[in-house]
Amino acid sequence: MTNEDDVWNELASIPADPPETRDKCQQCKRPVQVCWCPGLPKQRLNPASRIIILQHPAEAKRCLRTVPMLALALESGKCLIFRGKKFPLPKHEGLSEILNDKNTILLYPSPGAIALDTLDPVGINEQKAYNLVLLDGTWPQAKAIYHSSPALYFLRACKLIGVPTSQFQLENGAVTHQSKEFLIKQKTYPKLIGKRLAKQLRILPDNTS
Repeated sequence: MTNEDDVWNELASIPADPPETRDKCQQCKRPVQVCWCPGLPKQRLNPASRIIILQHPAEAKRCLRTVPMLALALESGKCLIFRGKKFPLPKHEGLSEILNDKNTILLYPSPGAIALDTLDPVGINEQKAYNLVLLDGTWPQAKAIYHSSPALYFLRACKLIGVPTSQFQLENGAVTHQSKEFLIKQKTYPKLIGKRLAKQLRILPDNTS
């Protein structure tokens, strides 16, 4: 038998149908072996406020995205998701009204952002339910969304105040982590960086404090 015959025999043995994929959960769309649905609350949570997700398109394609967990854990209407790189656009139905609401706040460490836990709780001092806007993406993607969306500049900005990781957390799987940007600004990044990146970091606002 010639080499050519061997090649044709190998080609003929390739199955015509695509290989079977792993079974997927119909709810979370993850493979059954790594389905996280058992970790969801038995009854959906119904907070007073709403979560508004402005999601970068690239984030929606990630396998390990976490927004679906939030959407499935909350009652219908308590988690609204808008996708894009700039907000609001005509396709984002209802988003303009949300961004113009005086009770809408943005979780983003912009200059002047206050600690989230200093806001009046809902019901105190006649405070109504909040619309909490979150930017979903990597830090560069979130920054790009913010700087491309002037409507976000006028929102009250809030930030989370970091809580040190406890020894219990470290002993049970948690790890400390600093971003590449943070390490570069603190001059502790172990590698050399290019002139272009260094220039970009110099013109960005310092949000590490």
